[in-house]
Amino acid sequence: MNILVCISQVPDTTTKVKFTENNTKLDTAGIQWVINPWDELSLTRALEIKEDASSGVSKVSVAHVGPAANEATIRKALAIGADDAYRVDTDARDAYQVAAQLAELVKSESFDVILCGIESSDYNGSNVGGMLAEHLDYTSVSGISHLELREGKAIVTREIDGGKESLGVPLPFVGIVQKGIAKEPRIAAMRGIMMARKKPIQVVGASDTGLLTEVKEFEPPKPRPACKFVDPENPAELIELLQNEAKVI
Repeated sequence: MNILVCISQVPDTTTKVKFTENNTKLDTAGIQWVINPWDELSLTRALEIKEDASSGVSKVSVAHVGPAANEATIRKALAIGADDAYRVDTDARDAYQVAAQLAELVKSESFDVILCGIESSDYNGSNVGGMLAEHLDYTSVSGISHLELREGKAIVTREIDGGKESLGVPLPFVGIVQKGIAKEPRIAAMRGIMMARKKPIQVVGASDTGLLTEVKEFEPPKPRPACKFVDPENPAELIELLQNEAKVI
């Protein structure tokens, strides 16, 4: 069996986000790019499953939609342990386009399990996994916090109100994973970094897919107001501020 992990590239969480051209484009100067955290956890779990000989998994691949400049991020995934990678050669401009491009890739190859992070840490749209499953007409399960492969099917665990839910899912399927799928993201060792230089990245031409959304403008959050200190002997003032200014009580 083969597993495909879909990965996106996002700014490191310590990045100070800035915009250019009247707040219509992200200023990428000086940004440290990383693998989207949920995708990184997906990859970690996929590698753990492959290492279990009883799972029947022989290969873990990663796929990314983006230009050649993003290959450094793909190499990070290969250094962590992915066997090979695919890059669809086009700019990722909206979730529908990304899902459609990934679907064309999956149709041309052979994968039993496709994993997507529940969202990306930049746009937080939570759309690609579900759209990808619809394009492929595959069964999909969202909110997965644990995944195993047994006897040719997936056993997944989901967090639900008041407890957990365990499901058996026939293959192939799209799994949309959340925090908990792996304890910690796997860190690339020096040997993995060296081996990643020789692992193949297959560049795939983009298919003709449209867009459903367009970014008109970004709006930075308003600056936080100055911190106010209240005399501990004056609780009435604190209550008044919480009621009338903060409006939290």
